[in-house]
Amino acid sequence: MPSVTPKPISGFPELLPAEQLVFNRCLDIVRETFERYGFAPIETPAIERKSVLTSKGGNEKEIYALSRLAAAPGEPSDTDYALHFDLTVPFARYVAQHKDKLVFPFRRYQIQKVWRGERSQAGRYREFYQCDIDVIGRGAISLLHDAEMVAVINDVFTRLGIGDFCVRLSNRRILQGFLDAHGLQPEQSLPTLHAIDDLEKIGADKVRTTLIEKAHLNAGFADALLALIQDHMQLPTDQALRSLEALADRLGHAGLAQGVRELAEVVQAVRAFGVPNSRFVVDLAIVRGLDYYTGTVYETRLLAHPEIGSICSGGRYDDLAGYFTNEKLPGVGISIGLTRLVLRLLEVGVLKAGPATPAQVLVTTMDAAHWADYLRIAAELRAHGIPAEVYLDKGRLSDQLRYAARKGFAFAVIAGSEEFNAGLVKLKHLADGTERALPASALAESFGKWA
Repeated sequence: MPSVTPKPISGFPELLPAEQLVFNRCLDIVRETFERYGFAPIETPAIERKSVLTSKGGNEKEIYALSRLAAAPGEPSDTDYALHFDLTVPFARYVAQHKDKLVFPFRRYQIQKVWRGERSQAGRYREFYQCDIDVIGRGAISLLHDAEMVAVINDVFTRLGIGDFCVRLSNRRILQGFLDAHGLQPEQSLPTLHAIDDLEKIGADKVRTTLIEKAHLNAGFADALLALIQDHMQLPTDQALRSLEALADRLGHAGLAQGVRELAEVVQAVRAFGVPNSRFVVDLAIVRGLDYYTGTVYETRLLAHPEIGSICSGGRYDDLAGYFTNEKLPGVGISIGLTRLVLRLLEVGVLKAGPATPAQVLVTTMDAAHWADYLRIAAELRAHGIPAEVYLDKGRLSDQLRYAARKGFAFAVIAGSEEFNAGLVKLKHLADGTERALPASALAESFGKWA
């Protein structure tokens, strides 16, 4: 009897081959798009020192610490290490550590698994792939990089073919300036911004209650703040910018005015990058809950499936690595939670699992005397860029074709002594059952013309 009964661990997804192939194709598209824009890959260890992971306010309740199952006598089993919960903090440490060897502006992408010890629920996992890009400068960095992020988002999701989407843009200086202009104290501003960030999730009534009870705003100002945000959620981009410019002039707050100018500059540059107007909109409700964002912020939603939530988010920060170096290193970046996105799109049918094999062709094996011929055929197909698998076990042809159908091969090569003696093989199209006799010596060239 087995001593351990296998069962899944909540929040740690495992995919079947057909689903994994879909995921891998999506990951390849993301990676290829990042590289098209000149982002270079890096990879940091899965573990970091606990002091690094908690340096920027990481939630200790969500961080998986590492320990040894058994320690040597006199040694503690606990270690100073933990699994990283995102890629931003490790990236900050990486830049601070290697800044004298890097070329700035430093453009990097990073695609790795991260781990979060949170309650597992629909769409939220404890282990998942995150795909990040960031541009970081030494001292300063152009707002054109903020606009380029929208262009990258547009290209990634257009190439993925997952339906209409919209990048929602804002600038944190705008709301922060509005709050400052009305005399809010820092201890009120942060909970106010966090509450606004939950507007779409919990609704205006609950946000209003939070603003009054936790941020200690008076009811009249809470209503005015919500009205400002909701009014601008429905406006076309240019009209929203004009309205915000008028607000900045009326209040006379320098930070608010700076935020509006920066947002207008980013919008103009987004258009110059060729992103259609239908793909982005100004939305003051986009705040982002992480406190290190200081300027432009982004969230991307699928229009047909808003219940999925943000499929890509990010923003600008004034000082990414301030916990690790005294040098100012501002930057801007975005992140795609690819595991959550792909699995949810598979669930709702936007993405569909296909074959359970990456190979197009199964080379069946009918006659043991011709093993070398079967292996040669597969090698020739592969040499011409056609993925092929040889059926290496004994089995009737009917069983081999059933195997091919279950795994989703597009074609099967069939040949026995009669075909080889005639210098031919049969190529069977498994979807419609049609067959064609092709020269065995030039199968790959003939395959390309027929398939």
